[in-house]
Amino acid sequence: MDKERKRAQWGWYLFDFGNSAYAAVVLLAIYSAYFKGSVVGGAEGSRLWGISVGIAMLVSAIVSPILAVIADYSAFKKRFLFFFSSLSWIFTGLLFFVQKGDVFLGMLFFILAEIGYRSGQVFYNSLLTEVAEPDEIGRVSANGWAIGSLGGIICLLMVLPAIVLIKGTNLPVRGAFVFTALFFLFSALPIFLWVKETGERKPLPEGKNYFSLAFSRLGRTFGSVRHFTEFLKFIVAFLIFNDGIVMALDFAAIIGSVLYGMNQTQLIILMIAVQMASVVGAYLSGLYSERAGLMRTLFISLVLMIAAVVWMFFNKTLTGFFIIASLAGLALTGVQAVTRTMAGVFAPKGQSAEFFSFFAIAGKTSSFIGPTIYGFLATGVALRLEAQGMETLLAEQTGQRAGILSIVVFLIVGTLVLLSVSEKRARQAALEYTPAD
Repeated sequence: MDKERKRAQWGWYLFDFGNSAYAAVVLLAIYSAYFKGSVVGGAEGSRLWGISVGIAMLVSAIVSPILAVIADYSAFKKRFLFFFSSLSWIFTGLLFFVQKGDVFLGMLFFILAEIGYRSGQVFYNSLLTEVAEPDEIGRVSANGWAIGSLGGIICLLMVLPAIVLIKGTNLPVRGAFVFTALFFLFSALPIFLWVKETGERKPLPEGKNYFSLAFSRLGRTFGSVRHFTEFLKFIVAFLIFNDGIVMALDFAAIIGSVLYGMNQTQLIILMIAVQMASVVGAYLSGLYSERAGLMRTLFISLVLMIAAVVWMFFNKTLTGFFIIASLAGLALTGVQAVTRTMAGVFAPKGQSAEFFSFFAIAGKTSSFIGPTIYGFLATGVALRLEAQGMETLLAEQTGQRAGILSIVVFLIVGTLVLLSVSEKRARQAALEYTPAD
């Protein structure tokens, strides 16, 4: 491998290193539980958290495909990545000012940070084909997940001591958001310095601007969907099972605090264990996918994820929850790494950002549907049982278990749809396709 491409790959990895720190602190370990328990309080926190995640995903789903086409045509992938990353850096840091009762502010700052995080991933993922040759995409993608998970672990370890040692104030928790924003910022800098876009900026056709061009090219891509039947089936399957993945991720800390009474320190330790399992999962999925194929690796990862969530529904102990969460971390990172690779290898050359945008639309739509259903279901069951006279904590716990069942449904249905996808035919369709100018 030449030195320049290796450096570009490390720049790509390091962005995931910082990007995953945001996910670990804001989505998984700290802000989700802080928002539900301290900012809002009670069962209503689950519903508002689900709505917040859903709004951010919906906005990203609308914006991403349009900008992705523009990025492919104008070679502006890095510029869009910088814009959305900046949005995430700024509003993650501003979460410091969210305290008890600041529900609107807490939702607004999180939604904007999440839009930046999720939308930026479209352009980050599309740069995978810029830093890796076709025969190494699977390995590079898995390495990105593994190194990213390490970033989450390191960031959590760095904010943990202050949260453990300083009692009687939420300042260490709020300070963790500022630290995470800076951690993400400095980790992301190499991708802008070391990664070069190989695509050339194309002149606009007469009478067209970038937005009208984006809509026409999207229309053309939709029109060619028959040629990509396997890609379409893959996207439908991903849309469904990704609901389960996103729900498990976004509500993990809330499940831990409600079902097992975990405090902030315990939640951070739990997420460190999950991130460590994720490193192993990403590494193993990269190795296995090269030997056994992407589809088989994805199927095994999904089966493991289903087993973990079913076990979680019946589990009653904190020790069991730690084991379950680690198994889920091992499995879900395999799912995420392999699906990203599949989106890349199923995309025709020169349309990587465009096809990654459809991949992202499915993910964003899933992120809108899944958490919203979970939040309303868990809150609705809890409030109804509480109104019938059930003790508040027990009602909330029953509501969370109802939400867990919905995760299982999405994972199983998505896996069944995935079984209809042919990896061989999908790769062949991408190689044979020649777009009209």
